[in-house]
Amino acid sequence: MDIQLKRGLLDICVLAAIKDEESYGYKIIKDMKPYIEMSESTLYTILKRLESAELLTVRSAEHCGRLRKYYKITQAGLSRIEDFKKDWKEIIAIYRFVTKEDGENE
Repeated sequence: MDIQLKRGLLDICVLAAIKDEESYGYKIIKDMKPYIEMSESTLYTILKRLESAELLTVRSAEHCGRLRKYYKITQAGLSRIEDFKKDWKEIIAIYRFVTKEDGENE
């Protein structure tokens, strides 16, 4: 898979994981596990990128004597998910065109 496409899809998956409530790294990985495997190092790289793009915010809070970072989606992050949903319709149409000779569209 094209690395840029995969990167964009993983970003959307992480945003979707925190769409309804703030969360922290381990829980995000756990919530995504039935759908996609992701290493902690990959997740934290994505979280930093999304924070820099102001698609999520971060706060630290003590949990069991340690600081834990909690991530919350921003309005811009929610908008990015909605944009993805619209774009996905176009991607599906392209997929159908590409695979039409394979008989996969029937």
